[in-house]
Amino acid sequence: MPVVWSFLDRFESHVCRVILALFVTLLFVQIVARQAFGFSITWIEELSVILFVWFAYFGAAYAARIAAHNRVSFHLNALPRAKARLVEAVGDLFWIGFNLVFIWQSVQFIDRLKPFVKAQTLGWQMRYVYLVLPIAFALMTLRILQVNYMKLVQGVDPRDPDRAEVEDMMELAEDEIRHFDARGRK
Repeated sequence: MPVVWSFLDRFESHVCRVILALFVTLLFVQIVARQAFGFSITWIEELSVILFVWFAYFGAAYAARIAAHNRVSFHLNALPRAKARLVEAVGDLFWIGFNLVFIWQSVQFIDRLKPFVKAQTLGWQMRYVYLVLPIAFALMTLRILQVNYMKLVQGVDPRDPDRAEVEDMMELAEDEIRHFDARGRK
């Protein structure tokens, strides 16, 4: 069972990897077709754009899971950590509210689409293409709730991977400076 939870915890990451591999492969095939054979496969262009949009939305949900969304945080750094977490949680409540409105509106939009509204070359009904909107925003909302549960209830603070990497590099640099100073004074 832990394997299943681990997979679900990284669901968006797995989806992003598959989609990225698909659209990069499709674009490579398109380039080869154009350069080597002198013709273009029109449906590849459209499918690549659709896959890229899906990639971006699932990537946003994954970023919410690893707490890597951009946010103004200079004021949070001035607060004690407990108060900063509370302010972040209130901000996340607004974010969740926005997501819920967006989910509702995107479902309404998809419901109003007529069956004849189709992708130009693929012939797919656009309602299936636009399904990424409520799916990704629902996943993002779940991930925001998950991260806040981890922070506020479990006491685990998932750090933004980019920020963690910078902090680790700064610590390494400080260690090197201390080591150099200690060696130079002897």
